[in-house]
Amino acid sequence: MNRDLTQGPVMGSMLRFAVPMILGDLLQQCYNIADTLIVGRYLGKNALAAVGSSFTLMTFLTSILLGLCMGSGAVFSIRFGQRDRDGLREGAHAAFVLIAALTAVLNAAAFLCPDWIEVFLQVPEAVWPMMREYLSVIFCGIAATFLYNYFASFLRAVGNSMIPLVFLAVSAALNIALDLWFVLGLDRGAAGAAEATVIAQYASGLGIAAYALVRCPELRGPFALRPRRVREIAGFSVLTCVQQSVMNLGILLVQGLVNSFGPTVMAAFAAAVKIDSFAYMPVQDFGNAFSTFIAQNYGAKKEDRIRAGLKGAVIASFVFCALVSALVFAFAAPLMGLFTEPGDLETVAEGVRYLRVEGAFYCGIGCLFLLYGLYRALGRPGMSVVLTVISLGTRVALAHLLSAVPALGVSGIWWSVPIGWALADLAGLGYYLVRQKRLFVWPETPSEP
Repeated sequence: MNRDLTQGPVMGSMLRFAVPMILGDLLQQCYNIADTLIVGRYLGKNALAAVGSSFTLMTFLTSILLGLCMGSGAVFSIRFGQRDRDGLREGAHAAFVLIAALTAVLNAAAFLCPDWIEVFLQVPEAVWPMMREYLSVIFCGIAATFLYNYFASFLRAVGNSMIPLVFLAVSAALNIALDLWFVLGLDRGAAGAAEATVIAQYASGLGIAAYALVRCPELRGPFALRPRRVREIAGFSVLTCVQQSVMNLGILLVQGLVNSFGPTVMAAFAAAVKIDSFAYMPVQDFGNAFSTFIAQNYGAKKEDRIRAGLKGAVIASFVFCALVSALVFAFAAPLMGLFTEPGDLETVAEGVRYLRVEGAFYCGIGCLFLLYGLYRALGRPGMSVVLTVISLGTRVALAHLLSAVPALGVSGIWWSVPIGWALADLAGLGYYLVRQKRLFVWPETPSEP
């Protein structure tokens, strides 16, 4: 059901909307966690390194589509808040055409550049054949990723966060079952894990597309690509896409540096990143829900609700992050043990070092996700790009500098992350304090050309 976030209790509305999004993305993490856990436990260190490096690459590629969908979703939310149904329909059609075209280009580029991937990521010879086999299958799921994220963004923009959760739940269960069957039952190796993931992705992508087309009349109205709508969608979505892709390009560059330390560090990083992502994913989704809340109320010109939502979101985010930081720090070793072969103490030890550095500072990334969501919703997606460049630019530069210090080594890569978060948070908060009066310039419904 669609939820109007411009009415009702501020925190109650936001949390009820956020919880299905959080549960949904936690389930989505199960796609990669299932691959990593099963591959790491039953196929060994090199297979774990191959799947882990592939995950970083796929995260970068899909972040381009995710950014476009998120930026478009901000426009959808504003139009929904304004009760502009024609604008919502036309914007949805423009976004679909633009993102579908980019998906086709991205898919073609992924299949045509396998050798470049090996060189760019500095993949060791022992790992590359398995990684290439995995990627040749997983690239087939890019179109499914587009379908799910586009229609999920539309549904969430109009206040329906439950249906995306339903399709992800079915997909996650299917993925885990197929992982076990293909890897253990059919002995398909790393390629089998990829096949299971792609099948599950299409189940969620096609399923949510069918639901949205049947249940949302805004998507079925007369089709028209109006220039002003296209420009509006491009203005929001391209900058959000840049923000998402820059963020994940920085992570990809760090992955190349991690790979240069060999298969043990690669395997530790692959497992620890899954744990890390799972730990802070709820606060990332809360930031996205917060963004939808702000965007709907921005469209409805309700400044008091925006300010109340901002205050409540900061408190909720910091409480959650502090709790998760304590849990990850305390249970880092047993969590790493889930993803490694019994007796692989070296990989576990390196993963624990990573988690105890990053896990102590989740409040930093929690604040950053709220800032991303705030500026996207208030029509300032360019500021999100600036914060991402600060965060990731610092991370990449410091990772190379600190890892070259003999006393730090690979731990220097781990410490570069919270430092980047802190600098971006300071910049984002400083901008808000200086410019907050100018941020609340209410949007106008675009007139047709």
